Amino acid sequence: MRAVVQNDKNRSKRGGVRRSGVLFSVLALSAGAVVCGCAGPSEGPDVRPAAGQQAHRTAAAPAPGSHAALVAAARRWGLDAVPLRPPAPPERKPRITARDGFEVDGQVEDDLPPVFTTIPTRQKVVFLTIDDGANKDPAFLRMMSELKVPYSAFLSNYLVKDDYGFFRRMQAEGHTLNNHTLTHPYLPGLSYEEQKHEICGMQSIMEKQFGRAPTVFRPPYGNYNGDTLRAAKACGIKYAPIWDEEVFVDHWEYRDWDRSLHPGDIVLTHFRGRDDWDGTMVDDMRRFLNKVTRDGYAVARLEDYL
Repeated sequence: MRAVVQNDKNRSKRGGVRRSGVLFSVLALSAGAVVCGCAGPSEGPDVRPAAGQQAHRTAAAPAPGSHAALVAAARRWGLDAVPLRPPAPPERKPRITARDGFEVDGQVEDDLPPVFTTIPTRQKVVFLTIDDGANKDPAFLRMMSELKVPYSAFLSNYLVKDDYGFFRRMQAEGHTLNNHTLTHPYLPGLSYEEQKHEICGMQSIMEKQFGRAPTVFRPPYGNYNGDTLRAAKACGIKYAPIWDEEVFVDHWEYRDWDRSLHPGDIVLTHFRGRDDWDGTMVDDMRRFLNKVTRDGYAVARLEDYL
């Protein structure tokens, strides 16, 4: 059993972004060196000019999602290497249960949504989850779109209501939007009915704004009690993932004593920018992607395993 390190409820602004110039990995330039099963760069056909016209050869732009396009995107966004591609989603979904020590009374008897930090899998994949919705950086959307990196967003209405369209754009690219309450309160300090209002109220807003009420919910700060999970179940929630690691723009924090990634770990970060960090969402994602790729992990879509 992995020992658990308690995460702090309150997060303070971190200073001192440690960034240095990076040399893009030469291996990334070799087809298949880091992206398994993807086609290598290709050139367009040799177009013959009509009589009397000067012949010109122009290189075709790489197809979106091709290895060549990913290499170019990784270089453009300052990554050390191309992010590894995840395996196909499992045909048989893993059985999700509450993490040991994270259960509540009645967890099994009442079939309550499990709280977990890791998906049971032997594949070297991790899952990127992003909370709240305060910072709405279009550069972040472009970066993740060009790199084809999946993530799951957990939204609080008081932070996203000024621009639902920003999150509709990420939803349109296949990223999942999940429930993180209306106002991001400390839920164990509320009554059952108050907690239900926070969770069910956000379900209604998400159905109206994004076309569906999610079945995945994250309690703010990772704090919950039995009433939280009972209220979540009453609102249609099936899963309550929290996280095993958290990435900031200038450092990582770990729940487990070994301070390392494990297959199936859920990683948390936040929609934050220079108002809260000494860096941007792009800087944060660069730190995240460089580490997981260096450690041999691909980023998979959390909901594909649920």
